Amino acid sequence: MTVAALLIALSASACASSKKLDTFDLSSPSPSVTSSKKHGRQILIAAPSALKALDGESVVVRSGPNSIFFLKGAQWADRLPNIVQSRLVQAFESTHRLGGVGRPGDGLAIDYQVISEIRTFNIDASAGETAVVEIAIKILNDKNGTVRATRVFRSTSRVSGAGNDAYIAALDRAFEDATSDIVTWTLSVI
Repeated sequence: MTVAALLIALSASACASSKKLDTFDLSSPSPSVTSSKKHGRQILIAAPSALKALDGESVVVRSGPNSIFFLKGAQWADRLPNIVQSRLVQAFESTHRLGGVGRPGDGLAIDYQVISEIRTFNIDASAGETAVVEIAIKILNDKNGTVRATRVFRSTSRVSGAGNDAYIAALDRAFEDATSDIVTWTLSVI
């Protein structure tokens, strides 16, 4: 077999074995904020930090206390920290309580930064298939560099149904609950 024929055969088998992945996104949370009082403050939503397993497009499943794998046949539409950042921006904007909400480079005169760390964002298969989202938040005063407040937000949601759609729906619910709590708490702090 010639080298060219071998490369064509390997290329064809690689294409045949590569399967299209289901691609998922998170919905835009709409937190309910009880007060209609608008602040002129402007906040920056920094890109969340995350460990390598969560800093990509793979959907994480925890099978035990020290073991993870990636959900077969599924991926996020972008890196998970990018999606979380975008949805946090949208959630704060939808409250209509701030003078401005932006990302680094948007050119706003920032009063506070919302710094986040994605600690957990997975399906916990060892706990009867439960979606778990845990995000640590720091509110940083941008004028003097001091941390105004910190808090860790954790939310869970049971997986109902089977398949990738059910897993992502549970993660979406858990993320929506955590985001609502993050927005309400942040607005009370600033």
